[in-house]
Amino acid sequence: MSAEPTIFELSSPGRTGVDLPAADVPERPVGELLGAENLRDALPLPEVSQVDVIRHYTRLSSINYGVNTGFYPLGSCTMKYNPTVNEEIAAYPGLSKLHPYQPEELSQGILRVLYDMQFFLAEIGGMDATTLQPAAGAHGELTALMLFKRHHERVGEGHRHIVIVPDSSHGTNPATAARCGYEVVKVESGPDGRVSISALKAELSREVAAVMLTNPNTLGLFETQVAEIAEMVHDSGALLYCDGANMNAILGMHRPGDAGFDAMHFNLHKTFGAPHGGGGPGSGPVAVKSFLEPYLPSPMIGFDEGRYYLDSDRPDSIGRLHAFYGNVGVIVKSYAYILSLGASGLKSVSENAVLNANYLLNSIADAYEVPYGRRCMHEFVASASKQKALGVRALDIAKRLIDFGFHPPTIYFPLIVPEALMIEPTETESVETLDAFAQAMRAIAEEAQSDPEVVKSAPHVTPVTRLDEAAAARNMELQWTGGD
Repeated sequence: MSAEPTIFELSSPGRTGVDLPAADVPERPVGELLGAENLRDALPLPEVSQVDVIRHYTRLSSINYGVNTGFYPLGSCTMKYNPTVNEEIAAYPGLSKLHPYQPEELSQGILRVLYDMQFFLAEIGGMDATTLQPAAGAHGELTALMLFKRHHERVGEGHRHIVIVPDSSHGTNPATAARCGYEVVKVESGPDGRVSISALKAELSREVAAVMLTNPNTLGLFETQVAEIAEMVHDSGALLYCDGANMNAILGMHRPGDAGFDAMHFNLHKTFGAPHGGGGPGSGPVAVKSFLEPYLPSPMIGFDEGRYYLDSDRPDSIGRLHAFYGNVGVIVKSYAYILSLGASGLKSVSENAVLNANYLLNSIADAYEVPYGRRCMHEFVASASKQKALGVRALDIAKRLIDFGFHPPTIYFPLIVPEALMIEPTETESVETLDAFAQAMRAIAEEAQSDPEVVKSAPHVTPVTRLDEAAAARNMELQWTGGD
């Protein structure tokens, strides 16, 4: 693939892409308006025609890789195809052009969407109430821990200062707990990849405020002893939080609230059909049991006497955590997704996600080490340890996959698996796509034995091949200067 020239290299002196009409108002020198001291020298902008600009950026867009161009098996991130119809619905003028300060009587439609969504998510999670304000998963985690802190303060146990986080949790969990002012204590996983009950029990005390549990966990395994964990946590007076980022594995089959969790967050941008990646936006609603409902962020969406309204009369609320009412556009997309699938459809989403992951796991398990068995939920973690013994790392395998036309999986996470390859096929991929990816992974494993240099020097088909990543990070060049 030849390198696309930069927009500056396409520039030609005097060329322009616009023809502005003559001014129909009196002209004044810019210096008189801004002050000569505030003027800058002429900016070295490229001089290109309109058609060159269009063709340049269209070619660049064709080089980009995304869920609409190919398989995107990033474990934990759930990069799946999402129905375009949800985008169209969210773009309806009656929704997209609403002003957040529009009077309630002129906003009944969107208020109903938000009101219904609160109850949809509570029902799916086995909870009693929901806030839609958090803007992403980590923001949801922060919200939940703030709710826990407020509750402990209200019941006279504000001294609790420890949050327990398993080593198989999402990486944001310990960061969130620390950001909320808690001391973080890590507990190890057992040999089966699940939380060690004995290790957890040893850390529980009257100083512990909460345990944060990702279920299914980051190894793609369901915490089968979750009910026992919940009982232990509650017996110590602590609360149990569910990181619901992996809910796309258990929709319609398991409700965290039924297992004893006190609060959880959802990633609408992973589980419920709103695009993920590209910097967002995300949405991380938090659902809670009834005893935590008074503390939820204000406002909530209420309904009384045939009308929907913003309920700001919440004296125990932790306050507002997001401008207005959350990332409403994302919520609308997920609302449409839930309504289109219904309860049975949501269950089939998880069934297919789990089926695809297990099919792919067993398709490559003889070529790569799989530390935690031959069964998983929606994702699994393989290891390139066998390949590393031949001089080929997980990073090399990820780069070589690009030559086969696939986006690499997540690598080196979770940290408890050496040379981790974290793979999530999602429910939307066909068996032909899974077979092609498995064939590529197996071919790379064979190359690691027969021709390791071709893997270690990959990718070979991209405009830019292997970079010195350490140097790139330490000596970033963010401005084109006309050189190489």
